[in-house]
Amino acid sequence: MNLWSALRLQFEWGADEALEEAARDRLCVAAPPPQSLTHPLAAPTPPARPVGPSMIPAAPALARAVAAAESATTLAELRAALAAFEGCALRDTATHLVFSDGNPAARLMLIGEAPGAEEDRAGLPFVGPSGQLLDRMLASIGIDRTRCLITNLIPWRPPGNRNPSDTEVALCLPFLHRHIALARPRHLLLLGGLASKALLGGKTGITRLRGTWREVAIPGLAAPIPALATYHPAYLLRMPGAKRAAWADLVALRLRLDAAAAAPSAS
Repeated sequence: MNLWSALRLQFEWGADEALEEAARDRLCVAAPPPQSLTHPLAAPTPPARPVGPSMIPAAPALARAVAAAESATTLAELRAALAAFEGCALRDTATHLVFSDGNPAARLMLIGEAPGAEEDRAGLPFVGPSGQLLDRMLASIGIDRTRCLITNLIPWRPPGNRNPSDTEVALCLPFLHRHIALARPRHLLLLGGLASKALLGGKTGITRLRGTWREVAIPGLAAPIPALATYHPAYLLRMPGAKRAAWADLVALRLRLDAAAAAPSAS
């Protein structure tokens, strides 16, 4: 395989971000460490443990994230706080902050996982192929972007569309909580397992989470918000057989919204 073929293969695999200025020679055998000059009977010094992003304590950055999120009193201030937050490394590799789209005063809020390449370029959530499918899904139950607020758990695109780490999720979750508290939607639609588990807690997969209404407690709100989890549109593009279950979720959403709209007139 020549150099150009290797580069093209890496691009097709999603490795489209350079995270280091100099490439590493991963075929080079590392030189052995120098011999210790301590007493020969002394206990050997254990090898240094590599420190990766998932091993760095996130408590100080998490405290800054909570403080920055809670300081926002409007959605505009929250967007500015996110743009200025330096605690999450995704901010430095993304092209744009992807905050929200749709109607900030809507009673329905949709929460996805993380932006993709097209969302990163546009600075808006769900504008790529999965967003086009989401628009068709919403239209099938009489909803468009003017009647809902759309955002993501992670506001910056992870390099190469990789899955966000637990640390990145923890750092972004306070901003999402504040987003919900400021928007005050009546219902939440959680798109995909990552957003569902982040807001509902636990480790249950999306297959078991979807299709059932649950109550989500949000800091700053007096009452929990009903939330319905369903499959992410990107998953439905890969697994068309799951569209039947997703359609059942959309019908349940429509019925819940209609019931909520009729409740005041019925009382």
